[in-house]
Amino acid sequence: MVQIYSVTEGRLIDQEPIEKSESTWKAILDPITFEVARRGGTEPPFTGRYHNCHLNGIYLCACCETDLFYSEDKFDSGTGWPSFTKAVSENNIHIKVDRSAGMIRDEVLCALCGAHLGHVFNDGPPPAGRRFCMNSASLRLRSK
Repeated sequence: MVQIYSVTEGRLIDQEPIEKSESTWKAILDPITFEVARRGGTEPPFTGRYHNCHLNGIYLCACCETDLFYSEDKFDSGTGWPSFTKAVSENNIHIKVDRSAGMIRDEVLCALCGAHLGHVFNDGPPPAGRRFCMNSASLRLRSK
């Protein structure tokens, strides 16, 4: 079981981790979401639907709809990807070292289904100084 914070319920809830075969994910996701979320790809900067989005709501995992980020924690980092100062809950994400592309970065994954969301950097605004640099293709916005 995985404990995930539910914004709707206002508490941690126990959920079974979501595991699907690559062929199942490929069949249910659009091609860009599959490439980014399931294969660890990155969408080009300034091309994602949420990089310049100012709507209120909660950003969810595009694969399993886990609550990930509040819109009020989104900021313009100038990078071309939607950026957030923090996650809805540290329970809802998993951070691991990513050594791909000749770099060492902290990769952000959905804690429930393992979808690749983006990376987190220590160059965000105060007070925490974190920048969760996410791919629009890995997110869905649920309006409040």
